[in-house]
Amino acid sequence: MTPALGPLTPGPLDLALGAGFVLLNAGLSAALGLGLARTMLVASCRLVAQLTLVGLVLRTVFGLGAPGPVVGVVAVMALAAAYEIGARQERPLRGPWRYALGGLVSAGATVVAVAVGLAALRPHPWWDPHALIPLAGIVLGSAMSGIAIGLNGFTGAVRRERAGIEARLALGATRDEALAPLVRSAIRAGLIPVLNQMAAAGLITLPGMMTGQILAGQDPQGAAASQILILFLLAGATGLGVTGAVLAASRRLTDARHRLRLDRLA
Repeated sequence: MTPALGPLTPGPLDLALGAGFVLLNAGLSAALGLGLARTMLVASCRLVAQLTLVGLVLRTVFGLGAPGPVVGVVAVMALAAAYEIGARQERPLRGPWRYALGGLVSAGATVVAVAVGLAALRPHPWWDPHALIPLAGIVLGSAMSGIAIGLNGFTGAVRRERAGIEARLALGATRDEALAPLVRSAIRAGLIPVLNQMAAAGLITLPGMMTGQILAGQDPQGAAASQILILFLLAGATGLGVTGAVLAASRRLTDARHRLRLDRLA
């Protein structure tokens, strides 16, 4: 029987070899006039700095062995997700709603999905940073992406279809009836990335968590079971998040008298 591999950790030279691909792409961008060379290099530098810093922070948090810092890290991640959702909107909601709506919905969906995941994985204690932080991060990231796509699609569609929406409202439709086609379309758009990820898993690509566990020496069948659970959690959190965010936005962009309120968009 082939012995199990230990954790595979690349060294500085290995990372430098990998960075060569970024330099190659930057060179191609410059040669073809794509204007992306600087963006690639800056993004790569940010990647190295951010992940190195995160690694140092997580090493410290793991060593403390207390729930407070672990929950604090998850809270910072949730705040960052709220900011990213708001920043990705072409025409965001005015005021604090720009960040609060997506942030609250993504946090709530993540809490539900992570609670299910912790119940399935049964870490001891429940706040074990080796389980809680990675699980919250991957679920929050998926929910954030789906919500950002769904909200951006919905607000854009409401602006484009303003005349049709107001005509339906004038003919006696309720705000739910007038906005229903746009709500459905936005929710579908927000769910497409996670559905594609589920459909491609195993057949086209090995998802990140499964790949990491295999590289760390875990049995492939066990890694596959863990990845199946994670993808179910991602789908659940993204579905709850996108649906909740789009429905909340539909309420925010109308009022109790069933009038369209585009003045609430920036």
